[in-house]
Amino acid sequence: MKTNKTPENLQLVIFGGTGNLSRSKLFPSLYSLFRRGKLPENLTLLGLGRRYSNESEYLNALSRKAKNVLSNYSKEIWQEFSRDISYQRFDFRSQDCYRNLRKKLKKADDSSASLTSNLIFYLAAAPQHFGTITEFLAKYGLLKSEEESWPRVVFEKPFGYDLDSAVRYNNQVRNFVPEENIYRIDHYLGKQMIQNIFVIRFANALFEPVWNRNHIDNIQIISTEKSGVKKRGRYYDEAGAMRDMMQSHLLQMLAMVTMEPPVDMTPECIRREKIKIFKSLASPNPENIENELVLGQYVSGSIEEKSVQSYQDEPDIRKDSLTETFAALKLQIDSLRWQDVPFYLKTGKRLGEKRAEIIVEFEPSFHPALEKNLNPDNSNILRMTVQPKEGVSLQFNAKKPGKKHKTVPVNMDFCQNCKKNFNSPAAYEEIFTGLFRGDQSLFTHWQEIKHSWQFIDSVKKSAEQADIPIISYDAGTRGPIEADRLLEKDGRVWWDEVKSYENI
Repeated sequence: MKTNKTPENLQLVIFGGTGNLSRSKLFPSLYSLFRRGKLPENLTLLGLGRRYSNESEYLNALSRKAKNVLSNYSKEIWQEFSRDISYQRFDFRSQDCYRNLRKKLKKADDSSASLTSNLIFYLAAAPQHFGTITEFLAKYGLLKSEEESWPRVVFEKPFGYDLDSAVRYNNQVRNFVPEENIYRIDHYLGKQMIQNIFVIRFANALFEPVWNRNHIDNIQIISTEKSGVKKRGRYYDEAGAMRDMMQSHLLQMLAMVTMEPPVDMTPECIRREKIKIFKSLASPNPENIENELVLGQYVSGSIEEKSVQSYQDEPDIRKDSLTETFAALKLQIDSLRWQDVPFYLKTGKRLGEKRAEIIVEFEPSFHPALEKNLNPDNSNILRMTVQPKEGVSLQFNAKKPGKKHKTVPVNMDFCQNCKKNFNSPAAYEEIFTGLFRGDQSLFTHWQEIKHSWQFIDSVKKSAEQADIPIISYDAGTRGPIEADRLLEKDGRVWWDEVKSYENI
């Protein structure tokens, strides 16, 4: 599908508009775009939900949340922004609600004949509602348009809980919405450094010639959090770290960093190469999975000198839950470029540090005369840091001043969001910008969803067959010590736990 320009007139309808995601991420991101003059000229916003009884109550709730989460909040600017926000109490299963929705949208469009072509339905709802919502939208004529690529329907993560549910939800949705009009969210694709991976790889002669098994020893993809499950206990206890993080965010980062160079940078070509990676993920062997996977669950501990409770004591969590809140996985990609290169993925909650990064460790290739002065810490390392800082650093070796034969690792470091007065657009700001103009490179295709679920399901099945234990770890630590041993057995270390060296 060709990328379109952002239309001047647009109606955005958010199902689940009263939920925490909408209040803490979606509307604040739209507000930030409004402040920067990046919203369509005539954009109307409609929140749908059951929590608030009237529009005034809803707008006050949005304002209070925005004030808490936005550093650039201004009461005057928010009031101007919120003039185009309206609210409708809504039950996803009530056909009367869809009739009223159609009437409201026609009134907003000021048209006696038909609805505006530029409609976006954003489903910030649980996936089991996707089929019902799209079916009723179609039944009441809300998915009809004479213009190609409209209306657009957005589906929030997760798209399913396993392959079977994802296939079922996709079949339900595709009965009413063509693939080219579907936008499946993975907000990591909106993060600045994730988008920068292509430029780092393909716009620098320094990297692409050595981006293969001959020069790379291993790649680590890490996303850790200090926070617990917050208000997502009911969902998270059914999902766990493997389904919540690895199936989506971490595998997306893996695909971006390992895909073959696309013919061009169109969404179609990028997706094609990413899908090839998902298809090439080697299924784990149940007989060897204990050497490739570590699962854990946090118990009570301390983070930033504050006591935090155990996972099983969190709201809406079963007291005997065996859901993993930590996962470390070693995997392989069956391709010529990446043959025998191990990939290590790690994610967890209630760890000592919030961090997301991709770490590329290059093969040691030193002159024989210098090898005796080097140690494992002297590896050449490329770090692409996604959060909290955004940037790139390259670790290489140099002579230590004043020491004739002493070689030390040093860093060249670029921090994108460390610049004074620089505000990097938030992920959802980028997601909305791409959505308005129809850029599907920031969204996931069904084939990506399908093959990533196939892989995660195979890992989960192998873990169950091998009876992989859920290891307890104290909140505020690095996670189970077994995760360190996972790499130690291969003669490697997690580079997020190795100190940084002096910048140059």
